Amino acid sequence: MPIHEKRLIRPENLVRNDKLAIEGVDVSGDWSTFIQTRVITDYNEAMQEEIAALPGGEFIHRCWQCGSCTNSCTVNALNPDFNPRYWIYLIRLGMEQELLRDKDIIWQCVSCNKCTYACPRDVVPEGVMKATAHWLELKGYVPEKPSMIFDDVFSEQVFAKGKIEEGRLMRKFFVRTQQKLAQPWLIVMVKGLVSRLPVTLLMRLGLAGVVHPRTRNWGRTRDAINEYVGEQNAKHRGALGLPAQSTESHS
Repeated sequence: MPIHEKRLIRPENLVRNDKLAIEGVDVSGDWSTFIQTRVITDYNEAMQEEIAALPGGEFIHRCWQCGSCTNSCTVNALNPDFNPRYWIYLIRLGMEQELLRDKDIIWQCVSCNKCTYACPRDVVPEGVMKATAHWLELKGYVPEKPSMIFDDVFSEQVFAKGKIEEGRLMRKFFVRTQQKLAQPWLIVMVKGLVSRLPVTLLMRLGLAGVVHPRTRNWGRTRDAINEYVGEQNAKHRGALGLPAQSTESHS
């Protein structure tokens, strides 16, 4: 029998008879492929609302399953298992355990926004993927991914100083992700900068790495940002039924 999107059906749920005859008709092989019945008892009826409460997931309710997001997806072209349309479908049905089967690849979205441009319903699938990845982390289903760690380090610098110092940013990112500081590509880039940039600019860059530049009169702005971040963090965790965490100021 033909199976719609057969690759989305878990292999363990397929039954195929190599030799089977029904009323004298040979239906062996693919003709006798059946999908096992399944009773689902692990619904999360609030799942769509939880994703919608996180940044990027606000318009998930608009999806009508046309598949434009998956058809245009950069990652799907390399890995057919990366399927935004299918995950949005699972979220709207509340099939949490089914979604968790793909928890290790959902975060691989590269934010190319091709899906967002192709979506006829303004669902913003790229945002939904980011919201889903955030949801997985908040729920404790996956460890914090490198992309989220980079976002955290970047945000901490902006919140604390009002400016970014690239060298400090990369050092903190490598430390938190337990990577070596002497990355081959970084060494090549530094050598290129040293050979091409004026000495005065190199001195300024070096000084910025030692004395982190700060925006003047940043204190009140920093406090306002930290207050807002704390409110949003409590809001997002509350939507998922999680206890709020205080947002600390980073230096």
